[in-house]
Amino acid sequence: MKDTNFLIIGSGVAGLTFAIKTAERFPDKESIIVTKSSKDESNTKYAQGGVAAVLDSEEDSFQKHIKDTLSAGDGLCDEEVVKMVIKEGPEHLKELMRWGANFDTDNDGKLDLAKEGGHSEYRVIHYKDITGYEIERALLRKVNELPNITILQYHFAIDLITGCLSGSMDAENRYCCGAHVLNERTGNVFTIQADHTILASGGIGVVYGHTTNPVIATGDGIAMAYRAKAQIKDMEFVQFHPTALYDDKESVSFLISEAVRGFGAYLRTKNGHRFMPDYSEMAELAPRDVVSQSIVNELKKHGDSCVYLDCTHLNKAKFLAHFPNIYKACINNNIDITKDWIPVVPAAHYVCGGIAVDKNGKTSIENLFACGESSGTGLHGANRLASNSLLEALVYAHNIYEYLCEHDPKTPEIEVSGWFNETTRAPIDLDLIRQNLNELQELMRDNAGIIRANTDLLKALRHLTTMKKRVEELYNKAEISTPLCELRNMIAVAYLIIEQSLERKENRGVFFNYDNILTTSQN
Repeated sequence: MKDTNFLIIGSGVAGLTFAIKTAERFPDKESIIVTKSSKDESNTKYAQGGVAAVLDSEEDSFQKHIKDTLSAGDGLCDEEVVKMVIKEGPEHLKELMRWGANFDTDNDGKLDLAKEGGHSEYRVIHYKDITGYEIERALLRKVNELPNITILQYHFAIDLITGCLSGSMDAENRYCCGAHVLNERTGNVFTIQADHTILASGGIGVVYGHTTNPVIATGDGIAMAYRAKAQIKDMEFVQFHPTALYDDKESVSFLISEAVRGFGAYLRTKNGHRFMPDYSEMAELAPRDVVSQSIVNELKKHGDSCVYLDCTHLNKAKFLAHFPNIYKACINNNIDITKDWIPVVPAAHYVCGGIAVDKNGKTSIENLFACGESSGTGLHGANRLASNSLLEALVYAHNIYEYLCEHDPKTPEIEVSGWFNETTRAPIDLDLIRQNLNELQELMRDNAGIIRANTDLLKALRHLTTMKKRVEELYNKAEISTPLCELRNMIAVAYLIIEQSLERKENRGVFFNYDNILTTSQN
């Protein structure tokens, strides 16, 4: 068993930012960061576009950014949260710069601002097309300078440890005091008891298989919180990025940044028709939900497998300077952007909901906090505005830190039991795990994608119930391993997505349910 003051699950921008702030403020307190892969592997690392923030008050304003966010969220954003994040975010972004994060500048030395879908102004601060990678680099360098932060790489948080404050098992009486953690290299499971636990574990894209997310994005934090009976909200709003590089494999896809459309690229059908002006006056710069649904409509209309992003009219030198990695990825796929169109399709990208938190990042479980993509703050509503996620992570990591500076409650006396690990567990069958994973991903792609129907959702729910029972039986008898725990978590996340999709009786944002049209027309 290990003891720590702060247990942080996840090593992306949210978790690292919180760790740095608390380590500097409390040099006598210890933080442990648990991450299931290498310390730099996170959703943050793959964020291409940038950070949306109002830094130029002459051309832009907080009010414009707030309006754009509310519009993209399709009426379901928490307006007070939107105002807070957009007004407070720029100061935290400047702090990131002071910590050593680099961002592109123009010839005059001013920040080179980009424009993305749903934004009315140029306000996206970026570092080429690897903004997340640069932020992760700067944060890890800062973390490595602080001796009171320990990063446990290749360690998997299996489940939260909760007790009850008043003898009642009701959710509102639960208290989090750490987690059970698997050392992936030794196979040993141990307990970390913590004064404060922060879930910053990223997204859920692998649940769909065809995703822009890295393979680590299996919804672990959300699933752990769900099993601990924390409140989870808005899971039905899974945003599909409109432009993932198309191939014929249902796997992790290379993302063609929204900023490419902001740079002037056009979306076309295979016969050359530029179709986005048919759907929105904002054309290619419409919010992601509009663009994704428009692409799906075009694919169904023509029976095609993909649409195309046309960059042939753009300046090659400027494109290469702004998007060197996208250019390289295209070349590696035998696509020359000066004469070839880039084949693209929508792919699962970002979950707009998650573990319900207040403005301080507090969950419904005492002493459990969440920030980053695993949290449901109310900022995104039914559809996330491009490049708002990194801003949200910075603000909520700071808010949790600030709350704990002012409120450092004494940890109650709760007996924490160790991990019960039978010696008779059977060896894990990785082929069986892969079969179940493929089955889950196919189920979610077919029934809970951009276009949905209640009959399909109900069929998927029945199937998931059977899968859940099967995998729980396997979990209870097989050796504990990361692939098995990830599968268990993804089934829980899939269940939440489908269940909350069925509860949503209106079409908003990222998905379109045919049955909601009938409900609306009948009313």
